[in-house]
Amino acid sequence: MLLDEQIELLFTIDEGYLNPLKVALTSIHQNNPGQAFRIWLIHESIATQTIRELQKLTDYLQFGFEAIKIDGSRWNSAKTEDRYPKEMYFRLLAGEILPKEMKRVIYLDPDILVVNPLLELWQTDLEGHMLAAATHVGLTDVSTRVNQMRLDVDHAYYNSGVMVIDLDKAREIVKWSDIARMIEKYNLLLFLPDQDILNHLYGKYTKEIPEEIWNYDTRKYMRYFTKSLTQHDIHWVMANTSILHFCGGPKPWDDKHDNRFTSLYLNYQNQLAKIEENLK
Repeated sequence: MLLDEQIELLFTIDEGYLNPLKVALTSIHQNNPGQAFRIWLIHESIATQTIRELQKLTDYLQFGFEAIKIDGSRWNSAKTEDRYPKEMYFRLLAGEILPKEMKRVIYLDPDILVVNPLLELWQTDLEGHMLAAATHVGLTDVSTRVNQMRLDVDHAYYNSGVMVIDLDKAREIVKWSDIARMIEKYNLLLFLPDQDILNHLYGKYTKEIPEEIWNYDTRKYMRYFTKSLTQHDIHWVMANTSILHFCGGPKPWDDKHDNRFTSLYLNYQNQLAKIEENLK
């Protein structure tokens, strides 16, 4: 039996991130029993047959699924890299792209595992803000001050990999003209392109949520452990953290990735493989 309240989840990927997305969906299903979800995929060039195969998985997981293909040509001048494809920018215009009747969505990067329920994140009181997001702060917080100077802002530097978005406010505030102007002016100076744009233009509309719960950087286990005075050990993480984010590289599906969360990721990857074998 599914819970009445449906959670809307958004992903914006190219075909190269399709398998990580499937692993993420497998983990979401496993750790949110009875919860209704609808998955939104915004893309530019994923093949129709590939979308059909993805929908087989979402049907099996009992998730609603909607794919929206868009013309991404407006982003042709924006800075991209193999690790940061054009699709990463699409989340910035979620309010414009998603149906007008939608009021809220959780955006998720595909390089994640969800290991505890998402309902509390979905029900976050945004307190009038357009977004909720976490920061990734070091032990000394030097990176925050560097980013404040680099982007000329006075707030924390938010990670765009997990965001709760008030879509009505996004439709009022987010303008393509502002984004295009920033790309034209600062393109080559953008370090994490879409994230820099988010922080420079919309950071002031963002509510901070705890990273150790909703956007746990899996590279930084010892930092969390130390900052919490040894309280946030692996047992605490698995009991309390909802979203593990495999930031940076190598990724957990790469042979070179090896930290205390690698085996957990590979376990979900193996679960997915068994599901897909049954769907053939």
